[in-house]
Amino acid sequence: MSTQKRLMTNWRWWICSLLFIATTVNYLDRQVLSLTYKEFIAPEFHWTDAHYGTITGFFSIFYAVACLFAGKFVDWLGTKKGYLIAIGVWSLGAVMHAGCGVATTWFVDEISSVEALRAIEAGSNVALAVSTVSVYLFLLCRGILALGEAGNFPAAIKATAEYFPKKDRAFATSIFNAGASVGALAAPLLIPPLAKNLGWEMAFIVIGGMGFVWMFFWQMMYDKPDKSKHVNGEELSYIRQDDQDAAAPAAQEEKAIPMLKCFKYKQTWSFAIGKFLTDGVWWFFLFWAPAFFQDQFNAPASSPLGQGLIFTLYAIVTVISLFGGYLPKYFVEKKGMHPYTGRMRAMLIFAFFPLVALAAQPLGSFSPWWPAILIGIAAAGHQAWSANIFSTVGDMFPRSTVASITGIGAMAGGMGSFIINKGSGALFTYAEKAGENFAFLGFTGKPAGYFIVFCFCGLAYLIAWGVMKSLVPRYKPVEVR
Repeated sequence: MSTQKRLMTNWRWWICSLLFIATTVNYLDRQVLSLTYKEFIAPEFHWTDAHYGTITGFFSIFYAVACLFAGKFVDWLGTKKGYLIAIGVWSLGAVMHAGCGVATTWFVDEISSVEALRAIEAGSNVALAVSTVSVYLFLLCRGILALGEAGNFPAAIKATAEYFPKKDRAFATSIFNAGASVGALAAPLLIPPLAKNLGWEMAFIVIGGMGFVWMFFWQMMYDKPDKSKHVNGEELSYIRQDDQDAAAPAAQEEKAIPMLKCFKYKQTWSFAIGKFLTDGVWWFFLFWAPAFFQDQFNAPASSPLGQGLIFTLYAIVTVISLFGGYLPKYFVEKKGMHPYTGRMRAMLIFAFFPLVALAAQPLGSFSPWWPAILIGIAAAGHQAWSANIFSTVGDMFPRSTVASITGIGAMAGGMGSFIINKGSGALFTYAEKAGENFAFLGFTGKPAGYFIVFCFCGLAYLIAWGVMKSLVPRYKPVEVR
């Protein structure tokens, strides 16, 4: 082992750990609604799948619009302050969901208490008023949540670009991105029991409050590598190994690409289209998997079977997705490939994983565990894909513009997610009402609706990879002049 390696500090991995925890909290906050919707919230507010699809869909579009500005916001304020504000806003939005029941009683005169909401006659004018008002209140809270959460990945990717050389970024990204899987893995163990024993409101308050705790540690621990007292010269040299000379980082920091000018580069469109076609798949699994297990197998999220199915799904995601960062590292270090070439090779491999989602619905007729396993493999493919597609931004763009490009891609991903979530809610409600009159490849009614969406989820990644490869067939970094 060299002297440099023996003496080099490893503060970058502590920063990566903070990014992992933030992403875990991020996805816990997102999943509180999906794990309380079918069993606790829908009966109280008289929601249908169309209502839920509207809320999840508009969360995606709020997130998309916010992402367009979040990246520039983080580039402007800097990683430390930008991340602090982002997690503070989304934690506030998460906690606010708990007040939607009480607020609904304020706006609907016929309802005097939260306890009276469930007693309303289904289909009555009062039930319609309750569902309408509550949907708007949840949309407000989801909008605030989305506004803050939009800053998570631009800030995390920017921090990764600041603390890791190119060859390590996909691995570091896969580690913090695994927080999405771990958050989704912990969610069925934490949220349904909270909702069942303390009320769904307390689930939002407890999970949302975690973000405020994280803010304390981020404030204490994060500084840029060249200003951090925890990073020595050897680690700083390792981090800056991609720079041709010592002046390169400063020059890059001074020359940020204006937002509108970003759209003239094929590299921007490659990243954005890749996100547009694939982000909605992950969000569909995140938002609809608990409802799918309850609809198809009568397994509510708070039941042992429901918890087991969701836990199994995300356990598979967590384990497999960690290889998302290792595979391009293997191609670069062992096979001698350029980082971008190795990344695209890895992404093509991971694009085949979601194809197993095509078998989830058919095999569900044998056991509910088959869909849990196959959706888990498909979602793991997404997380591995996601770690690498994020890293292509750091490959192609200067550090000063990384957060802005990440924000543009996240906006595109949010737009794709809006379409799939809003469309799924409307499709499922229509299919359920149509019953035997709605059929698709051997399935009828609501199962046919689910199978249609699963087919899209399975094919989206290969299509996205083909588009990205056609736009940027080989490594071509953006030069700022």
